[in-house]
Amino acid sequence: MPSDEPLHLAVALDGAGFHPAAWRDASARPRELFGAPYWVSLARTAERGLLDFLTIEDSFGLQGSRRAGPDDRTDQVRGRLDAVLIASLMAPLTERIGLVPTANTTHTEPFHVASAIATLDYVSQGRAGWRPQVSSQPAEAAHIGRRSFAEREAGLVDGLFEEANDAVEVVRRLWDSWEDDAVIRDVASGRFVDRDKLHYIEFEGRFFNVKGPSIVPRPPQGQPLVVALAHSEVPIEFAARSADVVLVTPADAAEVPQWVAQVRAAERTVGRAGDRLRIFGEIVVFLDDDADAAAARKERLDTFLGKTYRSDAPVFTGTPARLAAQLVAWQDLGLDGFRLRPGVISHDLDAIVDGVVPALQGLGAFRSAYDAGPLRARLGLGRPQSRYVEVSR
Repeated sequence: MPSDEPLHLAVALDGAGFHPAAWRDASARPRELFGAPYWVSLARTAERGLLDFLTIEDSFGLQGSRRAGPDDRTDQVRGRLDAVLIASLMAPLTERIGLVPTANTTHTEPFHVASAIATLDYVSQGRAGWRPQVSSQPAEAAHIGRRSFAEREAGLVDGLFEEANDAVEVVRRLWDSWEDDAVIRDVASGRFVDRDKLHYIEFEGRFFNVKGPSIVPRPPQGQPLVVALAHSEVPIEFAARSADVVLVTPADAAEVPQWVAQVRAAERTVGRAGDRLRIFGEIVVFLDDDADAAAARKERLDTFLGKTYRSDAPVFTGTPARLAAQLVAWQDLGLDGFRLRPGVISHDLDAIVDGVVPALQGLGAFRSAYDAGPLRARLGLGRPQSRYVEVSR
């Protein structure tokens, strides 16, 4: 049954693109990867396409093909800029697109994350989000030096997601710790804040003990968007408990209803209340006006790689019009939207904006202009009241 809900579209940004040899494509800009103009230009291109939001990849370790540590390869991009700082750079230089950087929950204090994302929400005027990510890699733990992980440690990943749930809970409580009208700026009385509207969160758990309140007043969205990538039961339940948007990876149309059913079952399992999770499908894309040209471009990159590129998400190679038709068909199976991963950002992001978006608009499936609201509202999510407001007040 065709969906009458708007289709949502996001894009994932990472270096030169998601193909490990993307930097060697003729369109790539490898000399610009560590410069501000490159990232601002990507954000502006995505905004020109009216996309809901962009995400920025990050980690505590160099990119690589080995879990245990650096692989010493020199033929692929290594190194990246801090995602939260890049999002903060983009914020005043864009107007509507949502900005969702990745920040680690395993090695980062939630107080720091809460402050950084709340600040981003202010700088962007209500367009901030956060993609929490766990890290089970021993090499990343060694960079921080506060804990160590054994290779294939039993129960490690489950424990990291338990910690991530607590981390998101602490962050959300800190975002609520200032009521919306706590800042009064009353010059006559000399009172800048109403201290009764700042709250200690008094979080005490297995992983964190955080008193609060935040040092940043409540963000413009109240609760910035939380986006989680989930491949299996444990991260899906994490998303159901802690996120607003879940990113899933069905391999084909037949799998879409199964993933949607699994997410909805997880919501019931954890007793989710309020807005339902928005479910976005993940797709890596290689796009050209001619399908054979798209395939040839990927094959050339595969030659550099030395093998056929595969991903945790399905890989689409073809025309923007065909991709647009697939997105609409998959939305009809229960997805709310999609996060597209450009195989080569400098080529495929433009193809998304100038090809896929017009094709979706032609199908009546995508907006022709941004609305004036914040990121949460664009996704149909309400602005929650601070949990510390007294109902009887």
